[in-house]
Amino acid sequence: MRVNLTVNGSKEAVDDVWEGESLLYMLRERMGLPGSKNACEQGECGSCTVYLDGVPACACLVAAGQAEGREVRTVEGLAEGPPGDERLDPVQEAFVEAGAVQCGFCTPGLIVQSHDLIERNPAPTDAEIREALAGNLCRCTGYEKIMDAVRLAARRNADRKAARP
Repeated sequence: MRVNLTVNGSKEAVDDVWEGESLLYMLRERMGLPGSKNACEQGECGSCTVYLDGVPACACLVAAGQAEGREVRTVEGLAEGPPGDERLDPVQEAFVEAGAVQCGFCTPGLIVQSHDLIERNPAPTDAEIREALAGNLCRCTGYEKIMDAVRLAARRNADRKAARP
């Protein structure tokens, strides 16, 4: 079957999608977008989190056919600028600067979920950050650097908004 959707702002048509295929598989294997990671395939770890029509979703739990006519934004789609000259999103920058990127397997899902949190709540408390990231598992860290990264991104986001006329 063919799936027509918008991915990271670009209209796409993906052919030869089989009925049981996940959105995650389609993104990674058919579309060459390896950012979202395939870990648990059960929606438990959050490594495959993408925006689906503006709402975070585990791509491993969404059938590719369910994405027909919908909009998907992956961790790659958070970067701004023309292809080849993209700038990292402030949340992506904060994760790098705070050292919240260890093995990197959980990082894409954590970044998408953190991005969503800061969009909804520009000044989250530590408890709100923990709650928002509760569905994202990291096996390398004690989460402190991840918390630092979200706090840094939120502060920078607030500073940027305050600096606008």
